[in-house]
Amino acid sequence: MTTVLPVYYQIKQAIKGWIVNKQFGPGEKIPSENELADRFGVSRLTVRQAIGQLSQEGFLLTRRGEGTFVTRDERLINSYSSELIGFMEDLLYQVTRARSKFVQVRRIEAPKPIREKLGLGDAADVVEIKRVRFLDEKPLTFSVNYLPLEIGTKIREADLYKKPLLQVLEQDLRIRFGEALQTIEACFADSEVSERLMIPSGSPILFVERVMYDERHRPVEIFRSSYRGDLYKFIVRFKKVKGKRGSTWVQRAD
Repeated sequence: MTTVLPVYYQIKQAIKGWIVNKQFGPGEKIPSENELADRFGVSRLTVRQAIGQLSQEGFLLTRRGEGTFVTRDERLINSYSSELIGFMEDLLYQVTRARSKFVQVRRIEAPKPIREKLGLGDAADVVEIKRVRFLDEKPLTFSVNYLPLEIGTKIREADLYKKPLLQVLEQDLRIRFGEALQTIEACFADSEVSERLMIPSGSPILFVERVMYDERHRPVEIFRSSYRGDLYKFIVRFKKVKGKRGSTWVQRAD
């Protein structure tokens, strides 16, 4: 199971990715709290919490009346991989740079595998949401989401151009997520994926499927996303931890 990460943590990782990848260089001022809140579609308090943690870690320095600046400690910055945004948690949220440029929301009859995973009855309808998100004018991901009607019919297409669907579900619809089951595999682009991502049919892609559950372990959403293999790297950093029964490898969260 993959625990859904707090919004402030996602923003913290996004800003840290900007720093590590030199989108904001040492000593450079980052956007204001208001600008970041608008960009991520969250409150200033959430942004402030993310900035506070990065300040504690030494990545940011806030000067009263001037703003928040990136540390000049390049040794600290370079101690993190430039591919930080390839961590598992960042597959959940592509909010750092990618932007939706195609969104389609419609009601469909749910295929049997979707009905089963969402715990729906026979011949049930669902809301299907298709999106293409771009990175530097190139399509990065093609995503398809399936939601029960009582949730999906509340989603407004226009909102999905402004912020990720997960934020709409959490903040606008007040859904409290508890856990998620995610599978990741390498496969090849079919005709629809190749058209949406502007790649030849049969090109290698990274395919992710995630079933989201609320705090009562009720399935809320199915997320399927195809990532262009030439634009995305998936990296997991592990740490060896000693326990009572010997050592084991665990994924680092930071």
